[in-house]
Amino acid sequence: MENNKKKKLSKAMLFILLFGIVSLFSDMTHEGASSIRGAYLSLLGASAGTIGFISGLGELIGYSMRYVFGKLTDKTKQYWPMTVVGYILDVLAVPALALVGEHGWIAACALLVIQRMGKAIKKPAKDTIMSFAASQEGVGKSFGIQEVLDQIGAFLGPVLLYLVMLFKTDGSTFEVYSTCFAVLAIPGAITISLLLVTKHKFPNPEHFEPEPKEYIPFKMKKEFILYIAGISLFAFGFIDYSIIIMHVSNTYTNLASGLAETTSLVNSGTLPLLYAGAMLVDAVAALFFGLMYDKKGVKALVWSTIISAPFAIFVFGLHSVPTVLLGIALWGVGMGAQESILKAAVTNMVPKASRATGYGIFECSFGVFWFLGSWLMGVLYDVSIPAMIVVSVATQLMAIPLYLGSSRLNRSI
Repeated sequence: MENNKKKKLSKAMLFILLFGIVSLFSDMTHEGASSIRGAYLSLLGASAGTIGFISGLGELIGYSMRYVFGKLTDKTKQYWPMTVVGYILDVLAVPALALVGEHGWIAACALLVIQRMGKAIKKPAKDTIMSFAASQEGVGKSFGIQEVLDQIGAFLGPVLLYLVMLFKTDGSTFEVYSTCFAVLAIPGAITISLLLVTKHKFPNPEHFEPEPKEYIPFKMKKEFILYIAGISLFAFGFIDYSIIIMHVSNTYTNLASGLAETTSLVNSGTLPLLYAGAMLVDAVAALFFGLMYDKKGVKALVWSTIISAPFAIFVFGLHSVPTVLLGIALWGVGMGAQESILKAAVTNMVPKASRATGYGIFECSFGVFWFLGSWLMGVLYDVSIPAMIVVSVATQLMAIPLYLGSSRLNRSI
């Protein structure tokens, strides 16, 4: 009996690793695209206002529709079909950007919205089937491993496009960018191939987690409501990286003016490396706090929030290169927590039969409040940077009492 159990646990971990590698190549595709998306839309003729609107609309659709598709996934139990369809839309919309033509900004915007819709379709189903295996291996550790692999892809995608631009020396700027998007068809194709292999090897991932002895219908219990309120506050205060990099790119020449060797760490050529560094911190933090969550529960949520919440002070409030680098690293800690322990907590609070709905509510609320918060932070940046810092730090820290209240009501966390 013990041997069978061990064998089953090893299968669950194999599934987690395979699914994590699928995420790696998927992230290479769309994070690679994200690194040049704004510049490409501008080149095609889109205004700054249009780019901002489409980016915001895409994120809003991508997150808000997750509740709808989460409910649909629970109702139909079609975990794999929802995941596969979502992935196909997600990774094929990206290389299709190479085909829009020199003035095709409207088609490009439509493809970006389709890509976010693909994420909305796949995300609740993907997180749910991951949670089935994660329940056997430790939910914090499992989601942490997946986030590490995710972030390796997020690092490699922009690096791949950097190499394409390095060697593609002929042709117009539009042709260089089109080539970049076309090359992203390679990790996109690998994503779909590996996903189908994983589906073939594990056709019924719901079998990893034992069925409950009795059917437990999903209800918005107080502990879940408190938790959703907490993660919504955290998301509202968590400043989007686009605002961070805009601030850094506007001010880096004035940083640490007396220290040439320090100032050289932040210049126009190294700006992409700051994001890559944040992604590496994200990966390490996800695994560290994921393992801590399995041992300490809600304390991992509290500590990750305490550590990451002050990032705005260091990035926007203190004017030196070391503090900017520290602030971006703390931002990476917050990102790692989002993608590992915040999801892990949902697994422990929502019954198996309704988990996709739970993830849909989680993702929808998180995305809507991140969108609203990013909008407010952008407005405050132009009006008063100190006010933006206070709102950012305070709203994130306000999430902690809600996490603790939710934990008291649900001792399984």
